[in-house]
Amino acid sequence: MLKSLRDAVIGFITSRIFVMILVFSVLTGVITYRLFDLQIVKGGEYLSSFRMIIRKEKSLDSTRGKIFDRNGELLAYNELAYSVKIEDVYESGRNKNARLNTTISELIDLIEAGGDKIECDFSIILDGNNEYAFTQEGTRQQRFLADVYGKQRIEDMDYAEKTSTAQQVVEYLAGSKKFGIGEYMDPEDRKSGFIVGSGYTREKLLKIVSVRYAMSLNSFQKYIPTVVAADVSDKTVAMVMENSDRLEGVTVEEDTIRKYVDSVYFSHIIGYIGKISTDEYEQLSAENEDYALTDIIGKAGIEQVMETTLQGKKGKEVVYVDNLGKVIETSQRTEPETGNDVYLTIDKKLQKAVYHLLEQKIAGILVSKLTAEKEFVLGENESSSHILIPIYDVYYALFHNHVIDTAHFTHEGAKDTERKVFTAFHSKQERTIERIRSELLDSNTAYNELPLEYQVYELGIVDMLEKKGMILTDEIEEDDETVAAWKVDENISLRSYLNYLIGKGWLDVSTLPLEDKYSDSDEVYKQLIETVCDMLQTDDYFNNRLYKYMLLDDEIDGMDVCRLLIEQNIVDVTDEEKNELQSGEKTPYAFMVGKIRNLEITPAQLALDPCSGSCVITDPGSGEVLALVTYPGYDNNKLTNTIDAEYYNKIYNDLSQPMWNYATQQLAAPGSTFKMVTSAAVLEEGVVTDGEQIVCHGLWDTILPPAKCWISPGAHGALNITGAIENSCNYYFYEASYRMSFKDGVYDSDTGLLKLAEYADKFGLSDKSGIELPESSPKVSDYDAIRSAIGQGTHNYSTVGLARYVTTVANSGNCYNLSLIDKTTDTDGNLLREYTPELRNKVELADSTWAAIHVGMRKVVEAKEYYSEIPFAVAGKTGTAQENKRRANHALFVCYAPYDNPRMAMACRIAYGYASDYAAQVSEEIIKYYFGVENEDKLITGKARETSAVQNAGD
Repeated sequence: MLKSLRDAVIGFITSRIFVMILVFSVLTGVITYRLFDLQIVKGGEYLSSFRMIIRKEKSLDSTRGKIFDRNGELLAYNELAYSVKIEDVYESGRNKNARLNTTISELIDLIEAGGDKIECDFSIILDGNNEYAFTQEGTRQQRFLADVYGKQRIEDMDYAEKTSTAQQVVEYLAGSKKFGIGEYMDPEDRKSGFIVGSGYTREKLLKIVSVRYAMSLNSFQKYIPTVVAADVSDKTVAMVMENSDRLEGVTVEEDTIRKYVDSVYFSHIIGYIGKISTDEYEQLSAENEDYALTDIIGKAGIEQVMETTLQGKKGKEVVYVDNLGKVIETSQRTEPETGNDVYLTIDKKLQKAVYHLLEQKIAGILVSKLTAEKEFVLGENESSSHILIPIYDVYYALFHNHVIDTAHFTHEGAKDTERKVFTAFHSKQERTIERIRSELLDSNTAYNELPLEYQVYELGIVDMLEKKGMILTDEIEEDDETVAAWKVDENISLRSYLNYLIGKGWLDVSTLPLEDKYSDSDEVYKQLIETVCDMLQTDDYFNNRLYKYMLLDDEIDGMDVCRLLIEQNIVDVTDEEKNELQSGEKTPYAFMVGKIRNLEITPAQLALDPCSGSCVITDPGSGEVLALVTYPGYDNNKLTNTIDAEYYNKIYNDLSQPMWNYATQQLAAPGSTFKMVTSAAVLEEGVVTDGEQIVCHGLWDTILPPAKCWISPGAHGALNITGAIENSCNYYFYEASYRMSFKDGVYDSDTGLLKLAEYADKFGLSDKSGIELPESSPKVSDYDAIRSAIGQGTHNYSTVGLARYVTTVANSGNCYNLSLIDKTTDTDGNLLREYTPELRNKVELADSTWAAIHVGMRKVVEAKEYYSEIPFAVAGKTGTAQENKRRANHALFVCYAPYDNPRMAMACRIAYGYASDYAAQVSEEIIKYYFGVENEDKLITGKARETSAVQNAGD
């Protein structure tokens, strides 16, 4: 009877609760209903309970469209995979954070035990110093901070929020008022003080913070899952499922992930996808209300540019889940629609071939410049073309660019040479820090009187203190006498400078572990130096430089470096090769040169000059881009869907800057490739005629300062404009530009500059090229009409900008807005839209002007013997651009082929590539590949391409 009464009471109460909620839902228009847990306990005896059932409308993500090349070759597609997700199904209360953090910590352990990584779109990483660091700069970093602090606009943040360090952001989010990741000093007393991160390593703390932060972005939509790891292994799936009973809110769901074919070659074009930001959401949702703050969208490249085409249309379904987040029932399902496909103008095979040919040539230049010496010093009057690369620069580069994993030296599995080098390093570190401590506490040596090694360390100390926000750079007065003595004159000591900063309040001492906040200046300074010495032990810049001076001082040598490469499996060696190295039959120098020659060690890994290049190829008849190549590339598969934080950190800090699109973003002077613009200007303006000769004397001194032709102290003699292009005679163009620069009978540089700018605009050099990717804005020179005429002055253009220019030359006047997009289709292949490059303008020149330019360019190539193997005429122009007198010049070449009926136009640049002829050499190989003049396997060998002797080095 008691049981019947109990059930009746429970049924009565439950039905009333349900009816009340259902009526309220109908009145308010809310379609969700809930049947709450109801427990009746009498005398400690459990009588009955009900689960909480939630009805929710769940959106179903659409599948992104595919990306193809112009020939239908697949470049980007989707693949089914499993994702581990977590929902915030935790009831509020004082223990919620602890329970949720424990679950996430256990989940991370399971995921990593399964060989997978957690998703990390959080904008903070652990750097090489085991310090928290932002992965973004400028406006993006400020937008991230605004989101962290819950501000709608960047302008709404206060100064402290805007200037927060990565460490402060992590501490704020992990603090007791936010995610509570850590422990109270007294677990029973919430007022006892909260220790952020207690019980976790810095790495684990960051991972938990990143998951909690991602969950917080979904907090306005309760019961929306957050992806913790995507594309996980079957092992991870099994382990998570086995532990699902104690992983509250955790599910494994079938999902799709984005995959890229041959990613390294196309990463700068295609980009990648990732979680939508607040700003992106506001922009996209204004156009399409289906977008949500949980969406994955295009973040870079074509994925971003064609986002609304590729995205597709979401579906939806009604889902009933219990309080553990487990699905009870689904209904009312509307299937999502797949996005449309995008076809590019790019030729996949050509893109890959050009990438390999560029890498081979860059490696060949490196090999040709290597010397067995420890150091190289360029003579005061020597040209930068004489710069050599000492082998010890190569040894150090392997440490400097983190090719050698120095962290592994202290691992349990470290091998003999690793342990030996670490012992030497540890000794060097201790001795160096002790000397720095002594210098800063007991001595007062002016910076300019220190040995170079210790100048490097002291600059690093200042930089370290600035990056950590201890030196208040925004408050320092640059015209202050003492500041100038340190930064400009370099005639005071670092000790004097730091003490001065403390006295002026320009050094924040609040973070120093001072016993008394009213400590005198001497105590403050002493504690600062102790803190600096502690920081140096883990400072990546400092420790990196230690290896440089260990090499130069023979504390480690080339043999040690070679053995490290072998022990860490960075290079492959046969037993024979290993024995030759050990016996001395093969020297470390020969071993290293061989590995570079075989591309087992790449130019990108070394990040020495040269280590990068770019090439853009177009169809002159249409303005379509056939190849847009940047070397080096990166694997966008590791940045898409979920960011591989370790890989991102690696490429973010890579000195070769693989994420930088050298084809569209690197600006440099065009050098003599600009001379076709000047030719058009001086001929069309009538200051010279096509048959008129100007006598080159080597030194042009009509006005001061005098300007030299590259051949000086020699001279070209009498040349017409075709001969001036052929011989790249600077003297001719100085004189022609001088004649064009008169106003009211008086030389006026601005008049000449305006004329050059007018014709540069006609050839498309005054604005961006039109391609559908971020591109740096070009600059037409506004200084010195004489030197601007030969591509110097303040000219600055991207490789793709030069490609549009030479395309216009090739087709005799059609200047296009270049395009990478060919067409879009639906998933069944039905054409939706065809893209055609727009004609920006038509360059109207006299036929004789065009003829002079074309013939001059043809003669440039005819003078290069290595082009003789190509069975048709090619026209081109070399260009050399100096950026830094202590570094090699940039090498440029623009061309088109065949001469009589151009089917391709090309601009090629090797940054710090020494001589323009090297760019011409790799362009010749590209032309051979494109037109099938030589077999692919003879051109693309996977080995450094030996450099031919430089021909006509005048550019």
